[in-house]
Amino acid sequence: MKHYNYIFTGSGLSALMTVYEMIVSNTMKDKSILLLDVDAKKSNDRTWCFWDDSNRFEEIISKEWENTLFANENFRKQLNIEPYHYKMIQGSDFYEFIFKKISKNKNIHFLQDKVIDFSDLGNHCLVKTEQNSFTCNKVFNSIFNPNVITSQKKYPLLQQHFIGWFIKSKEPVFDENSATFMDFSVRQKGNTRFMYVLPTSKDEALLEYTLFSKDLLSKEEYETEIVLYIKNLGITEYEIVEKEQGNIPMTCFLFWKNNSKNIIHIGSAGGWTKASTGFTFKNVTKKSKQLVTFLATNSDFTKFHKKDKFWFYDLLFIDVLYQNNALGSKLFSNLFKNGNSGIILKFLDEETAWLEDLKVILKCPKIPFIKALIGRLFSM
Repeated sequence: MKHYNYIFTGSGLSALMTVYEMIVSNTMKDKSILLLDVDAKKSNDRTWCFWDDSNRFEEIISKEWENTLFANENFRKQLNIEPYHYKMIQGSDFYEFIFKKISKNKNIHFLQDKVIDFSDLGNHCLVKTEQNSFTCNKVFNSIFNPNVITSQKKYPLLQQHFIGWFIKSKEPVFDENSATFMDFSVRQKGNTRFMYVLPTSKDEALLEYTLFSKDLLSKEEYETEIVLYIKNLGITEYEIVEKEQGNIPMTCFLFWKNNSKNIIHIGSAGGWTKASTGFTFKNVTKKSKQLVTFLATNSDFTKFHKKDKFWFYDLLFIDVLYQNNALGSKLFSNLFKNGNSGIILKFLDEETAWLEDLKVILKCPKIPFIKALIGRLFSM
């Protein structure tokens, strides 16, 4: 049975980003590392977008926008997001970029195989796949198990679920210099529903019909709304170039409580997704860097994660939308109509000081959050 220092069960964004940080830190050359995934990571299976004020990953940014648009049924507003730019990375470009880095490091290996079990045996870990068994010192697990959340009720689960179409239209209707961050003018139907539009040229864009809600829709429901939105843009003819779909858990469940000394859960499986927005890429870049720094001085994964004020803010947000899912449009509209967009994005990046927090919080509807706060004070 072959032994590795580190085994990654699952090789999605969080695993690949952590391995990338291990490579650039130049501190893991003496560690044998194995990445396991049933998928070969060759396809363009997803798109990541994030706001950023650095040049990180500049070589694989497929598009960036200086301007973003927020809209609902009553108003449309171009957001000033300085000092940020809104950026997009295609999944296939990210995978190629990371695997090129991996190929230059002989201590890192990738195996296409399905993980069926892993366990901490005290002084080492055992990982079983459909074809093999391995031992290792540490396991980094990014395989999400929904039963962990659905088996409890203390921390509710919303889902950010969506279907997106990359289209090429006959009419040049898109402003390629402006991304539509959220358009709540679509029919809400008792939920938090919005359209997300990322133009790459005057006649090409990704349109994603997105919900923050408890339950998923049928495929036809998402696509019917996309077709209607395209029609309302004045497009009469278009070609669907690619499709994508996703489902991101939005919860403040304490995933890290399931870490052991030698097994850490990362990515969505470890609570690395920003609970209040479902945004993943920026959070993962931060968490992976923190984890690699942690490994240099600590070997007990139960000590890695700590709760902070942003976790509690997100907890109240999820509680509010879980109890009244139709509030989403009002909540986000209150924030972006009169608030400072740059500070709001900084707040969502969990980088604001207390005074900045207050500027954002005061834009939120008061009564639902006060009720959520009281409820949590009696249940904590």
